[in-house]
Amino acid sequence: MFKKILIANRGEIAVRVIRACRELGIRTVAVHSDIDRESLHVRFADESVCIGPAPSGESYLNIPAIISAAEITGADAIHPGYGFLSENTQFAEICESCHIEFIGPSKEAIKKMGDKAEARKIMGDYGVPLMPGTRGCVSNDDKDLLKIAKKIGYPILVKAKAGGGGKGMRVVPDETLLKTAITAASNEAKSAFGNGEVYLEHYLNAPRHIEVQILADGFGNVVSFPERDCSVQRRHQKLIEESPSHSVSESIRKKMGKAARLAAKAVKYKTVGTVEFLFDEKTNDFFFIEMNTRIQVEHPVTEMVTGVDLIKEQIRTAAGEKLLFETEDVQIRHHALECRINAEDPERNFMPSPGKISRLILPGGPGVRVDTHIYQGYTIPSFYDSLMAKLIVATRYGEGGGREHTIRRMARALNEFTVEGVKTTIPFHRDVMAHEAFIRGDVKTDFIDKHLSISSGH
Repeated sequence: MFKKILIANRGEIAVRVIRACRELGIRTVAVHSDIDRESLHVRFADESVCIGPAPSGESYLNIPAIISAAEITGADAIHPGYGFLSENTQFAEICESCHIEFIGPSKEAIKKMGDKAEARKIMGDYGVPLMPGTRGCVSNDDKDLLKIAKKIGYPILVKAKAGGGGKGMRVVPDETLLKTAITAASNEAKSAFGNGEVYLEHYLNAPRHIEVQILADGFGNVVSFPERDCSVQRRHQKLIEESPSHSVSESIRKKMGKAARLAAKAVKYKTVGTVEFLFDEKTNDFFFIEMNTRIQVEHPVTEMVTGVDLIKEQIRTAAGEKLLFETEDVQIRHHALECRINAEDPERNFMPSPGKISRLILPGGPGVRVDTHIYQGYTIPSFYDSLMAKLIVATRYGEGGGREHTIRRMARALNEFTVEGVKTTIPFHRDVMAHEAFIRGDVKTDFIDKHLSISSGH
């Protein structure tokens, strides 16, 4: 087992990793920008190192500074969290060359699954269900472009090979807009990711977005967990996650789990990851979207449902330990919901709302968990992601629990959650919990556009 882990991240995920390390008896090193000097992860870690000024390119993305901090403090492993360098092949490779364990999959797995076009090809070869689309990238210069698109079937989704977070994507209703969409998606992807290559997929209108958590060791063992429903989204960004899904039957759950395990084995995966699918409720068909080669923001939902500490298991498998349980051992004990609480103003099109928190009351009580790095008097900087907390609630099946009870518990917790000094998305989440369509489980990726005004915040 590792003796000291450096956390190459900030915010709530850095705090979460530090807590897991403490319980495993592992010392921790926090890295931080100069503006994050008073952040909670710096206070909680055993040691801390300033790695640069506020802009992430000069601090949390500064690979030489992070490696230097690990070497100076004697850290034998680095946990990248999510975002920043968590899916950076070069960073994983540099860690390896410096004899520092990268707590994540191999650089080869990151590279293969980070290239979405290559990932589609690999998944197709291993029998993982795919949305109809191209096996490789396309451009406006392809002489058979219109024929290819017609065969796939409109509407079509143009997707960036190296995309993420909704960037480099365009929906095309018919062939008259195809070339324009390819140009726009390519330019956006090149600006955001340095790679303008795109490929085509059939666009499924208003599906559910379902993902399956996996955990793998270095001995070929892979465990899949009950699905998470991430259909409540805005601009392809998840806002609310739920497990188990209201729409997934036990037979579909088993099929999805099998497909996710196949995906992991296809790239000899190790540690935690997530395989994402689009699910068509009408036909019960599901299709591979992508694999995230890191811990997810929404991992606490699975932890609350199953009782498995995913961060600890991630660290153990990275350290070379063998999994002590199988998929069949994982049980759905609870129903859980997670609301991402962002420092954003719902009444102003979710504009970021940085500033000082003048008053803070965190919710509590049975089945309530808050993962956060904020505290009263903390100043939310404008340089980073606006996520300030994750509110997770769960109710136990067989004891009056279940989806309806979980929604009521979340509504109660949201009413207790008090933040003054900055605008937050708490009012938006209250609106969702009270909406009839959400309560009855009618939730697809168009939920917000269909049911809620984007300025909802009253």
